[in-house]
Amino acid sequence: MSMQQKSLREKDREYVWHPLTQHKTSGEMMPLARAQGALLFDPKDKAYIDGISSWYTAVYGHCHPEIIGAVRAQMETLDQVVFSGFTHRPAVNLAEKLLSVLPGQMSKVFYSDNGSTATEIGIKMALQYHFNRGEKRPVLLAFEEGFHGDTFGAMSVSGLSVYNGPFEDFFLEVKRLPVPTEENKAEVLNTARTLLAENKLAGFIYEPLVQGAAGMRIYSVSGLDELLGLMKEQGVICIADEVMTGFGKTGELFASSRLRNQPDIICLSKALTAGMVPMAVTACTEKIYQAFYHDEIGKGLFHGHTYTANPLACVAARRALELLQSTEIQEGIRRIRTGNELFAAEMRSHPKVTNVRTLGVIFALDLKIEMERYGDLRDKMYQGFMERGVFLRPLGKTIYTLPPYVTTIDQLEAIYQSIREVVDTI
Repeated sequence: MSMQQKSLREKDREYVWHPLTQHKTSGEMMPLARAQGALLFDPKDKAYIDGISSWYTAVYGHCHPEIIGAVRAQMETLDQVVFSGFTHRPAVNLAEKLLSVLPGQMSKVFYSDNGSTATEIGIKMALQYHFNRGEKRPVLLAFEEGFHGDTFGAMSVSGLSVYNGPFEDFFLEVKRLPVPTEENKAEVLNTARTLLAENKLAGFIYEPLVQGAAGMRIYSVSGLDELLGLMKEQGVICIADEVMTGFGKTGELFASSRLRNQPDIICLSKALTAGMVPMAVTACTEKIYQAFYHDEIGKGLFHGHTYTANPLACVAARRALELLQSTEIQEGIRRIRTGNELFAAEMRSHPKVTNVRTLGVIFALDLKIEMERYGDLRDKMYQGFMERGVFLRPLGKTIYTLPPYVTTIDQLEAIYQSIREVVDTI
């Protein structure tokens, strides 16, 4: 290890607090020097395939030249301005483009900074929608083991106690349902009817079709559709958290496109700007917007962020949307989906594996072993992948991949081979 690398690692440990890390027991953080396409490079220029698109953001590949070009040009004209009292072409152009491709009847776009703020705003919209109409509906509905972010409203509706434990006494009131499967969807629907009868539900928030942090848990399309239909009958605001699933991950532009019943609110982030800069969107229907459109100032949505509708982020997102609809990227999605399906068929017969599943570019399997979400065995698997030149982050016993759409066939095979080898060593 060079002195420069050692110095960087030592300074990192001295000055920086990393996310999802217990620093007393963790090792040093690995330095990265650059990234290109589906690859990450360390300071010695060793390449690692980014098998999870850096938490589902860099789906068009790292440092895409067309997105860099768009951001560079925007930097020379307007970099940042307060979005309360001003507007600008990048924000308007992006909103127009987004509304043309989003499922349902989305009418307005509210900008913020990240996935947690996108869902936080969606929750606030749902609660204030009823408040503005003179109704008291203080309860929210969410799925068990869902994950919607780390701010307080988002944590309240999330069901993973590993993240929420110290804060649960301070949460909003939330009722929970198991995700519907083909086997239990009638029972889930009956439970939902009971919860509707016993509680004044304001909103139902859900990750459509796939629960990411729960281990890429894929659930019933028809079961979710029936739930949404029931909620809409009772005036419950439906909030689709597409922060992870959006922008092609499930094979459609958005997971909600697979459903008959559409949400009232859609939350977006991660791949929105192709991983180039932070940004989020909470889009809503005209029905939601009209509940805030009033002579009374206090009935407006008084929520804002310093970097709301940052022009650089807006042009990155607009160019990313154009890439998503390009022939090259759509062919990449099909290539990964086909590779995942073939690999899933192979791994279903593996004696150490269960519950192999795939949807779009998402592939996941569970090991037939119990382990801690962030325990020693999970860390050994992580190191095993890195030693093989592949960046994957197992979620406990779940191994998953969600690679950039530009990943080549050879790179895909390298990801699959690393999974084969690591599973065989467990």
